Amino acid sequence: MRIRLDLSYDGTGFHGWATQPGLRTVQGEVEAAITTVLRLEQPAQLTCAGRTDAGVHARGQVAHLDLPAIDADVDPAALERRLRRILPDDIGVRGCSVAPDGFDARFAALERRYVYRIDDGRSPDPLARGHVVAWRKPLDVAAMQEAGDLLLGEHDFAAFCRRREGATTVRTLLELSTRREGSLVLTTVRADAFCHSMVRALMGALTAVGEQRHEPSWAADVLTAGVRDPRVRVMPAHGLTLEDVVYPDDAGLAARVTASRRRRDEA
Repeated sequence: MRIRLDLSYDGTGFHGWATQPGLRTVQGEVEAAITTVLRLEQPAQLTCAGRTDAGVHARGQVAHLDLPAIDADVDPAALERRLRRILPDDIGVRGCSVAPDGFDARFAALERRYVYRIDDGRSPDPLARGHVVAWRKPLDVAAMQEAGDLLLGEHDFAAFCRRREGATTVRTLLELSTRREGSLVLTTVRADAFCHSMVRALMGALTAVGEQRHEPSWAADVLTAGVRDPRVRVMPAHGLTLEDVVYPDDAGLAARVTASRRRRDEA
């Protein structure tokens, strides 16, 4: 049986999603809770849609868990209730269900959507501290939007990624849009997938344009150069939230998984 888990968490107190020896992580907390609740002989192992970095939050993280045949009679609704009781306050369980055939939290995903939040007002809301980045200079939202439009599509985003050996940096950026709500500047970022630190580096480029230190076309020049530019700041993690993950309908799950795995293997 494969179980789908829909999770949310405040990333402030975590060293990211992925388990790390001796460090508090979201994956470590959830896996330990599942192992305890189900009294598993072997520790639970989760696969997630997107491994968030230390300090990054999530409203719509998705993970899956494979249970051996001996535990295949687990009631997802009961598991959800028990996890809500045992998990710490900074992790929420939004849903727990039997996954349809072909579902894979990572490889079946069509896109991930993040939102980055900045407050460039004269007096940032202290109650939003830890989830919104306070910015001392006013940002030109129109210029940020213009720069974002120039980066859309399939490209090699090596200039905005921390390289990992054997991993491709080619991604399809579906949306990079910035809007203002009072003193809040919100940037929505959607892509088929993201490489390490990509969203926060993209935000570093957009804020440089928003401060009018560079023209919008500069962001495209950085992308074309294909190497990390020291003028692109990797923005603080606490302004970033994984909002949701989009999957195809059940009939398209297996094909999406096959395509995603092939792309990874060809990288």
